[in-house]
Amino acid sequence: MTVDEKNIVLTGASRGIGHATVKKFSDAGWRVLTCSRQPFDSRCPWPGGRENHIQVDLADPKNTIAASEEIKSKLNGTLNALINNAGISPKTEDGRRMNTIETDLRMWGQVFHVNFFASVVLARALKNELAAAEGAVVNVTSIAGSRVHPFAGAAYATSKAALAALTREMAHDFGPLGVRVNAIAPGEIETDILSKGTEKIVKVFPLQRLGETSEVANAIYFLCSEQASYVTGTELLINGGQHV
Repeated sequence: MTVDEKNIVLTGASRGIGHATVKKFSDAGWRVLTCSRQPFDSRCPWPGGRENHIQVDLADPKNTIAASEEIKSKLNGTLNALINNAGISPKTEDGRRMNTIETDLRMWGQVFHVNFFASVVLARALKNELAAAEGAVVNVTSIAGSRVHPFAGAAYATSKAALAALTREMAHDFGPLGVRVNAIAPGEIETDILSKGTEKIVKVFPLQRLGETSEVANAIYFLCSEQASYVTGTELLINGGQHV
């Protein structure tokens, strides 16, 4: 990378919102370091994809810590943005949401490691690089973090609620370093992993449609840009009015 090139670290980059966010920042000239459980896919169209990819299992804290060191080795001492997008939402064998009664304790731990603790580990590990660039952190929460959702399970929902609270705490702690921390809370976004029946939910929304991954990526880009230079500690709802 060049000295003046802006760079971003993005978890959960292999599909859906993550994939659209990579495309948005890459098209804008940013260098994107992608993190996912999967190895680099040669079909990915952005430049420098293979050398800027980190394969990491965020459910394993040791693996996450090791990945943070690999990330730092790929930077020049500065990081303009960290996007904590990775998330898992396990279902029962027949596709139902997993509630507080039937979710195995080990599953709770796995979900919280990916959806919550990984964000803390990466932000702390990359604190100096973020501060050097006066960068931004964006945590991807969910509408399920504020209400019981028909498809998202209890572990997923509570991990996202915790991530929203973490965003406020991080904004307070990272602010003196010049680092802004915000969250986005997507609603029903059109991806390959939508649950059956979602099309019925959106009919009662004010906008009466699914959101597009590009619309979420645009919001993330705004929060990382200079246009949001005085925005920190907030959670931006992207849900077509689902919350009203």
